[in-house]
Amino acid sequence: MVDVLVIGGGNAALCAALMAREAGASVLLLESAPREWRGGNSMHVRNLRCMHDAPQDVLQDAYTEEEFWQDLLKVTGGATDEKLARLVIRASSSCRDWMRKHGVHFQPSLAGTLHLSRTNAFFMGGGKALVNAYYRSAQALGVQVRYNATVDALEMDGGRFVAARIGPERIEAKACVLAAGGFESNREWLREAWGQNERGEWPADNFLIRGTRFNRGVLLKAMTAAGADIIGDPSQSHCVAIDARAPLYDGGIVTRVDCVSLGVMLNRDAQRFYDEGEDFWPKRYAIWGRLVALQPGQIGYCIIDSKPVGRFMPPVFPGVKAHSLPELARELGLPQQAFMETLDSFNAACRVGSFDHTVLDDCHTEGLSPAKTHWARPIDTPPYYGYALRPGITFTYLGLKTDEHAAVHFGGAPSDNLFVAGEMMAGNVLGKGYTAGVGMSIGTAFGRIAGTSAARAALKEGAHAAA
Repeated sequence: MVDVLVIGGGNAALCAALMAREAGASVLLLESAPREWRGGNSMHVRNLRCMHDAPQDVLQDAYTEEEFWQDLLKVTGGATDEKLARLVIRASSSCRDWMRKHGVHFQPSLAGTLHLSRTNAFFMGGGKALVNAYYRSAQALGVQVRYNATVDALEMDGGRFVAARIGPERIEAKACVLAAGGFESNREWLREAWGQNERGEWPADNFLIRGTRFNRGVLLKAMTAAGADIIGDPSQSHCVAIDARAPLYDGGIVTRVDCVSLGVMLNRDAQRFYDEGEDFWPKRYAIWGRLVALQPGQIGYCIIDSKPVGRFMPPVFPGVKAHSLPELARELGLPQQAFMETLDSFNAACRVGSFDHTVLDDCHTEGLSPAKTHWARPIDTPPYYGYALRPGITFTYLGLKTDEHAAVHFGGAPSDNLFVAGEMMAGNVLGKGYTAGVGMSIGTAFGRIAGTSAARAALKEGAHAAA
């Protein structure tokens, strides 16, 4: 019997497997994907949000615990467990040396990457390189890895883990870490969570899945049925407005369109529906997917002129280009009269001061609802560009309630041998909203905690058995 079974194959699972192995436990990791698709959503990541009190190699200036906490508090609207959130924040300040030991390399942020050079450490080679480094290290340490190993049931004895099942196969372990992601690629569950809107639409039918196709929430369902304590709203997720031409699965970061804060966003009726300049893009990009999901047809259109070009990371798909605004409306299939009325009203309301997209500048609108509070400049300089955007789900927030030891809870009591990490528990920290890189902060912190806790539980059980 293996000491620690880790179910999942992304960042959190790998951190758990490595920590458990370093603690002296034998470890088996089960990844549902084939080898070439291993890593879950982690293969799409780029960076880790890090607390630091002074400049550190690739991180500039300082990013204190309190500032990190306030940033998280703002995006979640208070829907977060402060104790666990601060645990994540503090852990983010001390994990990078351990990550380097396992082959992860860091680099300074590139120009245009959401102004994150102070707050986020970027991975050289991105998430795929990080995942590959961890798998190499796991292999070198003797962690057993199985691919195409989809766990479809868990055997429990009350709150204790007994075994995992892959079809008829039964795998026992002294302790288990669940790190198998959310349910974002389960269209039926998304449809159930979002329901039918007042227009008779099923919004989830128009969602694209920005992340992996393998996260279907099977173990979340199993744990719910087993009586585990659940946290979070099933309709809440890391939901980004992404290019409507993106693939159904695994579009990743390159499908994001980063010019929203520098232009205007319209729905299919050519109406604006939210303040594009509310705050810096890293703190607001992950609200736009949900905002678009609430619009008719679950589609939005980002409109810019030539002035912002070069000030944001260019998306992988070029925008629709036109030399006049009426032409752009026609090319996008938007009602031309409403389009021109909206743009004319916006342009007339702009009060341009000193434009600077790197600060909360004084360019704003007056007498317009919704207002644009920063970076508001008339859209009047051809050529003009438009991007059709759909909601892109990265990962869902519904998860298992946990504590500082990463234990799964049953009726308020922690399990003594079942632990959880990553997206399966992110809802403890992320009740809603998102800020760039915090998902990796949560996965790394709780992956390491869960691995340590599982090894301790397994080795303790082994010692009792030997006695």
